[in-house]
Amino acid sequence: MMTVTVIKPAQDRRKVSDAYELDYFVQKHAIARMDAIRILNLHRSDRDASDRAAHRLKR
Repeated sequence: MMTVTVIKPAQDRRKVSDAYELDYFVQKHAIARMDAIRILNLHRSDRDASDRAAHRLKR
């Protein structure tokens, strides 16, 4: 008999930390939540690009 192991996709684990990462980003850059959502959706996992975009937004 074959044993089947169910592994949760990385996306399921990522959803748990999304709210924390968004809140941290908003607080870190002192920007509006909607601006942070737009920036993070645009740059995805590229933290440097996200930080630069938030910095440009504050000017």
